[in-house]
Amino acid sequence: MKRVRVRFAPSPTGGLHLGGIRTVLYNYLFARQHNGDFVLRIEDTDQTRYVPGAEEYIFDCLEWCGLKPDESPLTEGNYGPYRQSERKEIYRKYAEQLVADGFAYYAFDTPEDLEKMRQDFKTEQNPSPQYDHSVRLKMKNSLTLEEAEVQKLLAANTRHVIRIKVPESENISFVDLVRGEVNFNTGIVDDKVLLKGDGMPTYHLAVVVDDYLMKITHAFRGEEWLPSAPVHLLLWKYLGWQTDMPQWAHLPLILGPNGKLSKRDALKYGFPVFATNWTDPKTGELTEGFREKGFLPEAFINFLALLGWNDGTEQEMFTIEELIQKFSIERVHSGGARFDYEKAKWFNHEWIKRFDVPGLRSEVERILNQRGIVDIDRSYLDKVIALTKDRCVLLTDFYDQTHFFFKAPEQYDVNAVKPKWSEGKKRFFESFIDEIKATDMWESALIEDGFKKLAMMQDIKPGELQLPFRIMLVGGKFGPPVFDIAAVLGKEETIKRIQNALAVFA
Repeated sequence: MKRVRVRFAPSPTGGLHLGGIRTVLYNYLFARQHNGDFVLRIEDTDQTRYVPGAEEYIFDCLEWCGLKPDESPLTEGNYGPYRQSERKEIYRKYAEQLVADGFAYYAFDTPEDLEKMRQDFKTEQNPSPQYDHSVRLKMKNSLTLEEAEVQKLLAANTRHVIRIKVPESENISFVDLVRGEVNFNTGIVDDKVLLKGDGMPTYHLAVVVDDYLMKITHAFRGEEWLPSAPVHLLLWKYLGWQTDMPQWAHLPLILGPNGKLSKRDALKYGFPVFATNWTDPKTGELTEGFREKGFLPEAFINFLALLGWNDGTEQEMFTIEELIQKFSIERVHSGGARFDYEKAKWFNHEWIKRFDVPGLRSEVERILNQRGIVDIDRSYLDKVIALTKDRCVLLTDFYDQTHFFFKAPEQYDVNAVKPKWSEGKKRFFESFIDEIKATDMWESALIEDGFKKLAMMQDIKPGELQLPFRIMLVGGKFGPPVFDIAAVLGKEETIKRIQNALAVFA
């Protein structure tokens, strides 16, 4: 058995979409399950699309997700370099080999030649002609030019590309780990460029050469790459590497409200589609990520794993260790997976509830610091988190659910109190302050008991007093149980807040 080696090969062109992270996740789970290697290589051969900062962003995303590659440009292994732009000469060697063996050819067509071809061969039945078996012999390439002319053009460094020579009509197939047997006829496949005019390879050549040289055994990628499979199958065959070809799995699309989930959906519907924030360096446009929206990486990974896969049971909550144990590429669905942001938030809520207080402390502290709440006593913060965490769907909710523990209300929902406020209720709270001062014990149950006994002694229904008490402590009709709030605030702070509010309610 070969050692399992999988890879993720992103292009550094922008934010990392959910679909990309899911591909990473399935690769990572498969590698860990088989004690194999997870490789990350950067496909940066299209220098026109390269975006500064995008490569660093990819690594930042994967670090937050907890999906660290075993080999990458940052962690060199035995199969580097791990950036395609640093492997340029490797690709030319194999492209030239394909030409020498009759499976590819030099094409010297100019952009004007290509445009003329598209116009000359356009018909009603074929509105977008391709550079394929039907036109290749009418173009300027090494199939139509004399050998001496070809060598002369090459010697003069005439700009050219190398194209694969796709058979006119050949049936080829492979077994997909998700879809089963997939068949193609090469008659509808054009002669793809393998090596561009700048000497850089296209994806088609680079992915085959790299997968072979890096000894990749399994290649998981999005189903949008299925149309390219015939070219890749031919290259594996033409280069003599068929027996070393990885097993492929083409993963289903992630679907949004209107087809494939896109950044446009994120902007329109207000949910993230990137793992973490991405700011376009050219336009300055910010696309919000799941991390900044308030998601735990554990919840994000759990949710993402189930977008197109399940273990055959009703289980929904999975740790990464459980996913590694239970993941099976054969149980990945072939149909598109529907993205449901409300379900994603449900996962996050469940994970926040699962976490113990120390596991949430640093994130909550960071969120509060961002909103101006600093120098927080750790033991006090822990009490606040314990009381509020089950109420938080997103980590960012911790501010709304906890800020009043750190800052006394500056405004009160007076309208909620005034209609039923009375001198009797005012006297109750003045008496309650005395009760608080006199007590040595300060626990939620004891506070509630004393509160209700005093209300009964003054012939007031406790229920009529609890809303004013809440508004005194937090400013409005929100927050955890009011006696729990008082217990965490402490005696002195509770007294101070009652006194401040009484001055406003009078």
